[in-house]
Amino acid sequence: MPELPDITVYLEALEARVLGRTLERVRLGSPFLLRSVDPPLADAHGREVVALRRLGKRIAIGLTCRDEQEYEGELWLVLHLMIAGRLRWRDAGVKIPRRLGLAAFDFAHGSVLLTEAGTKKRASLHVVRGGEGLARHDPGGIDPLTADPAAFRETLTARNHTLKRALTDPRLFSGIGNAYSDEILHAAKLSPIKWTSRLDDEEIGRLHEATRGTLERWTCRLRDQLAGKFPEKVTAFHDEMAVHGQYGRPCPDCAAPVQRIRYADNETNYCAACQTGGKVLADRALSRLLGKDWPRSLEALEELRSGGSRSAAGGGP
Repeated sequence: MPELPDITVYLEALEARVLGRTLERVRLGSPFLLRSVDPPLADAHGREVVALRRLGKRIAIGLTCRDEQEYEGELWLVLHLMIAGRLRWRDAGVKIPRRLGLAAFDFAHGSVLLTEAGTKKRASLHVVRGGEGLARHDPGGIDPLTADPAAFRETLTARNHTLKRALTDPRLFSGIGNAYSDEILHAAKLSPIKWTSRLDDEEIGRLHEATRGTLERWTCRLRDQLAGKFPEKVTAFHDEMAVHGQYGRPCPDCAAPVQRIRYADNETNYCAACQTGGKVLADRALSRLLGKDWPRSLEALEELRSGGSRSAAGGGP
């Protein structure tokens, strides 16, 4: 799912192309994309784009009033890309692909094409009126880039959660998801399952700095990679990441193999040596299978793996 750095570069690309331009029409490739009824989507046609905002992991496109008497009728298009939704800049009037295409936002000089890979269509579009309507789509989390240490601490410790859950809760922190929470926790050298109530002042300060630094660094990196082009390959996996998506590869800081916890469709990646004092956290599926034999340390894990390798090669007893 696109997170804060990805949404930021999307917004910058959109600002350069559609801010101040008239949205001629929106064509739907899938009727399931539109999740609102009033105001109708047709009310957005013919309006000028005057604002672009990030609401957590959502993109909000502000459209001007048609006249001074219509202030209450100011419209916003709120896009939630979910896991597989992506935006693309194409020639004006581009044909919406039959299988992946969800919508096209047409301007005189080009079209913003919305696609979604996979069979589960989860991306959504809402048309809302005014600031109050827009606020209903804001999860309410604080901006991790601008929050001062006091606000960060208050938000983090408001509820007792694991660090992974706290960072990815949109009601607490805006725009952080599975990928960048892994990177943040690795940079802070903190366990993903440590409880927020058990953090000391030094750890909270370290996490605050790691959160802001990681998000700023990746936003700059993505921006530099684009070099003014429209983001076409937005992904949660990058070779330069320290731990996210790097299972089994060496940690860039200590060379220990990156570990993971898998649950449902997600996974948490971490370095046991850097973040958990060498303790291997139990993976739900494997720990249930192995029970008491689940390895509790990197050394035990390596022994289990090496023993399995010898057995597979016929070298076991």
